[in-house]
Amino acid sequence: MASLNYARYGKDNIRVLHRKRNQDGTQDVTEMTVCTLLEGDIAASWTHSDNANIVATDTQKQTTYLMARLHPVNPPELFGSILADHFLQQYPHISVAHVSIVVHRWARMDVAGAPHPHSFVRDSDEKRVVNAVARRDKGISIRSGIKGLLVLKSTGSQFWGFHQDEYTRLPETWDRILSTEVEAGWNWKALPTLDEVKKESEAGVFDQAWNDARKITLETFATENSPSVQNTMYMMSEKILAAAKGVETVEYSLPNKHYFEIDLSWFKGLKNTGEDAEVYAPQSDPNGLIQCTVARKDVTPSKL
Repeated sequence: MASLNYARYGKDNIRVLHRKRNQDGTQDVTEMTVCTLLEGDIAASWTHSDNANIVATDTQKQTTYLMARLHPVNPPELFGSILADHFLQQYPHISVAHVSIVVHRWARMDVAGAPHPHSFVRDSDEKRVVNAVARRDKGISIRSGIKGLLVLKSTGSQFWGFHQDEYTRLPETWDRILSTEVEAGWNWKALPTLDEVKKESEAGVFDQAWNDARKITLETFATENSPSVQNTMYMMSEKILAAAKGVETVEYSLPNKHYFEIDLSWFKGLKNTGEDAEVYAPQSDPNGLIQCTVARKDVTPSKL
């Protein structure tokens, strides 16, 4: 009376630190959290207790460590593609391999006014993220992104002209604090082979797009006198599509980190609202959440 409709499995939270020794005596570090998930001829494990086709999750973990030793880990788009492609090449019964990578930020320390050769600091919770999916005979799909980039500007944001009815209590504003934790992603045109991914990597395409997307996000956020988060995120997306020719769609998810004015007029008529506001109450929840996907005109948006 039942049938298995969907199945995948793998290893999550594989922690990897890679240390690179450079010829000039400096060192680089890359810390990643990796998740691998496999699909294919594996249904019998669910339906008949037959594990013959199951590549153990510990095997997937050990493979991740080996690939990090044998191949470049940067850019993460390349490493994710190498790992995903390996699972297809090694196991003929696996048809789809998903690899998700979170790169944790380690910034080189400045010591005595100069970059230190081998010391680093975690200066924010910002992360570079990648999803690479290898499908047998269908190439490799890659999504790159940014998570945990917390930004705030104390003015230069508006929100007015919105629909109002008997349920509306929010006042219009032409000057407000705007803060958000940026989650952005951009989906690349599918590449037919791992060799094509390597060519793009060698040309610096993935790193350039990440740097451009981050710069576009920060500069647009800072300089645009935003009429709404919606409009600002659309402008960011347009600019990323213009900068990265191989990207087909851009996605943003921006939660509003609210800061509310506090009426202090109860204390001797002290003014602390509108143009006189200096003290605000940071809010945790509830919060606004604004999302969008922006695609090139000839592309139908899809998710990995």
